[in-house]
Parts: sequence; C-alpha cells; structure tokens
Amino acid sequence: MVIVERMRGWPVTLTEGPVGLRPLRLRDAATWRDVRVRNAEWLRPWEPTNPETPLFRSGLGPYYSMIHTMRREARNGLSLPWVVTYDDVFVGQITVGAIVWGSARSAQVGYWVDRAYAGRGITPTAVALAVDHAFFTVGLHRVEAAIRPENAASRRVVEKLGFRDEGVRRRQLHIDGAWRDHICYALTSEDVPDGLAARWRARSARH
Repeated sequence: MVIVERMRGWPVTLTEGPVGLRPLRLRDAATWRDVRVRNAEWLRPWEPTNPETPLFRSGLGPYYSMIHTMRREARNGLSLPWVVTYDDVFVGQITVGAIVWGSARSAQVGYWVDRAYAGRGITPTAVALAVDHAFFTVGLHRVEAAIRPENAASRRVVEKLGFRDEGVRRRQLHIDGAWRDHICYALTSEDVPDGLAARWRARSARH
C-alpha cells in the first residue's frame, strides 16, 4: 500500500538555467507590491477577482495575507506556491493549487510574470519545473490550466508544453468584473514519462 505524504517535496527550490522557483518569503513583500502595481493593467484582464491580492493597493497587507494563506495551504498539502526568479530577480509567481488527493490526485496551475520579462521563455520553463515536481516528487497525476480564450500569451505557454485543449468551461471564474469562459488545458503524468522540462528543453533546442 502506498501512503501519500502530503508534505513530501515541500518546501523546495527548483532551477533550470537562469530560471528559478523558490518559496515565497515575508521579505519579498515590497518587491511583490512594486511588481504588482507596475503590472496592474497587464494582469487585470486575466486574474481571478480576489480581495486578498488587489493589483492597485500600495500597502503590504495583501501580500502578508496571501503568504500566510499560501503557507497554510502548503503545510496542509493543498498548494505548492513559488516565486519565479530570473537571474535571482523576482519576476512573477506560479502556484500548483487546488490540490485534490484521494482517487483524483489533481491540481490547477496558475502563473503570472512581470511584463518586462515576458518573451524570454521564463514562464514555460517555470511551468515545466513546477509540473515535473508535482508529478514525480509530490505524486500528483493530473494538472490543469484554466485560461481565458482571449489570453493568447498564456495559451501559447501551455500549447508549447503540449498541454491538451479539453474544451471550454462556461463562465468558470470571476475576472475583471464578470464571469468568464475558460479553456481547460491538461496533462497527466503518463503524457510526460521523461518529464515536461525535458520535453521543453528538446523543443527549445529545435527552435
């Protein structure tokens, strides 16, 4: 009988070249605030409405609330929340969250990146690292990404990585003032037996 340890593989820092994933720190607060405010218009159309992480507040309260929530979820085996870095600079976040154990062993991956660093292959590398860790260390079986049809940049990330388009979920999430449709993209561990990062490296080498 296999017993899943919900804390297995957390906390952890992952790297691939200049791209890194590390747990959030309280001392990231000022940097997080500055990046979020600077990217408010860039992120607004795509992010779920969440009063804990508003884009325009200048105080640090939303960050502290978010990090305490994420740390608690990580301790309970419900979330894997990382900062994304590039050459050790804070450039975004990625979370494998909404983890369901039991017979499902599934999760949702969400991410954002500083617009100043977009287009450098950071996000697909970060997603590949996170998904591999979720599959092969934590023991999950399926990871989904829910993306608005209009979000071409985010859709390109998962399409480059070989996620399947499994159709539209009508009015799935409340974003930017309304309930929005999302495309469900998904991978299972059987889809990437050699790892998603290896697939991404091979694809990058061909281009």
